[in-house]
Amino acid sequence: MSTMNISLPDSLKAFVDEQVSQRNYGTSSEYMRELIRRDQDRQQLRGLLLVGASSPSASSVNEAYFDDLRARCATEVRRKT
Repeated sequence: MSTMNISLPDSLKAFVDEQVSQRNYGTSSEYMRELIRRDQDRQQLRGLLLVGASSPSASSVNEAYFDDLRARCATEVRRKT
């Protein structure tokens, strides 16, 4: 594992220390890793949404679409139980 040192103003350091204490992180490093992972997830989701938004529609999304989706989900749940 690599090490990275960061400088924070006193107010941000106090905030990090408070979050570590209140949210039961063992160290400030654990808190920072969690923030970075969440940011990675957010960026990945944003990328997927942009790809989806720029792709052509495959079918109309209407009541029939959702009825079919519910039926397929129910079939899959029954298959797994």
